[in-house]
Amino acid sequence: MRSSNKKSGNTTIVDIAREVGVSHATVSRVLNNRPGVKESTRQEILAAVQRLGYTVNQQARRLAGGRSHVIGLIISGLTHGYSNTVLAGIEDEISQTDYDLLLYSSHSRQRRQQFEDSYVDRLTNGLSDGLLILSPFFSLGYLDTLEKKGFPYVLVDYYEPSHQSPIIHATNWQGAYDATEYLIQLGHQRIGFITGWDPHPSSGERLAGYKAALEAHQISFQHELIAGGDFLQSGGYKAAQKLLTLPAPPTAIFATSDDMAIGTLEAARERGMQVPADLSIIGFDDIPQASLVYPKLTTVSQSLPEIGRTAVRTLMRYIETPDCPRQQLEIQTRLIIRDSCQPPLGRHSLNGAQRVDRLT
Repeated sequence: MRSSNKKSGNTTIVDIAREVGVSHATVSRVLNNRPGVKESTRQEILAAVQRLGYTVNQQARRLAGGRSHVIGLIISGLTHGYSNTVLAGIEDEISQTDYDLLLYSSHSRQRRQQFEDSYVDRLTNGLSDGLLILSPFFSLGYLDTLEKKGFPYVLVDYYEPSHQSPIIHATNWQGAYDATEYLIQLGHQRIGFITGWDPHPSSGERLAGYKAALEAHQISFQHELIAGGDFLQSGGYKAAQKLLTLPAPPTAIFATSDDMAIGTLEAARERGMQVPADLSIIGFDDIPQASLVYPKLTTVSQSLPEIGRTAVRTLMRYIETPDCPRQQLEIQTRLIIRDSCQPPLGRHSLNGAQRVDRLT
C-alpha cells in the first residue's frame, strides 16, 4: 500500500485504488457495499476513503457527460401492501448494483398527474440514468416523450396495449381465471367480483378471466355481482358492503387485490358473518399481510418482489445496452390456497375438492 496525505474534493476511486494497491473495481464494490472483497481489504479501502476525503460528486459526473448512477422510481403511493412489496424487490435488486434509488411518490389523487409530469421532467434531465414507473396514473403522453428522448424506462405491472413499451407484468387473466375456477370447483355459483381501478389494464384483464371461467363452467354472468373497487382496502370494504346487501348475496367474493380482500373480511365481520363458513373470500397479489390476517387469505400470487427485481434487471440492461430490443415480460401467477375459502353451506363438493388439486 502506498502512503499519502492527499486530501482533496477531487479524489477519485482511481486515487483510492492506487493508495491501497487494488483495482478500482474492488473499490467500487466496497463503496457500494457489495460482496466479494476480503474484510481486511475492505477496511483498508474505507480507511483510505476517509483519509483522502473521497466523496461522490454527482453534479460533476453529469456535467462531464457521465452517468449519475441513479435510478428514478415514480410510485403512486406507499400506503398499501402491493406497492411496498414490489418496492422491496426493487430495493433488493438495486442493492446488488452500484446505483442508488431516487423515489418520487404522489399521494393526492386529484393532483397526481401534475406531480408525476414534473417528476419525469426532473428525472430525465440528468438526475437519473433510467426510470421505473409503478403508477396507474402515469401520463401515457410521456411514454412518447421518453421514446423520442431514447431515455431508458420500464413500466412495472402496467400493461398499455397502445404502446410497445418495455413492461414487466403478471398473467392477470390467467390468475383471475384460476381463482374463479377454484371457487366454482368448491361448489360456489354466486361469486361476487370486486374490480380494481377501472382505467388500469390489469383490472379489465382480471374481469375478463373471471367471465371466462364462468362461461367455461356454464354459469351465467350477472352484473349485480360486480362491484367497483380501487385496489385499496377502503374500496374493497365499500364494494363488499354493496354485494352483501343484495337480496341474494354471493356465497364467495373474489376481490382483485389483497388489500380489497382484507376490506371484504372487515365488511363480512361487521355483518356477523364467519369466513369461510358463511362467505369465502379470495384475493390477488399475495402481499405479506395475506398470510397474517385471520383466516389466512387464499390468493393469487403474482410474485411481487420478483416483478420488482426483474424490472431493475431489465432497466439496467437498457442502460448498459441502449440498442437492445425492448421486451414485454410476463411473470406467471400461482394460486395460493390458505384458509379463507370452503364449499358453500349445504354443499359438499367432493368432486370439486378433488379437481382443485391440479391448481395448487
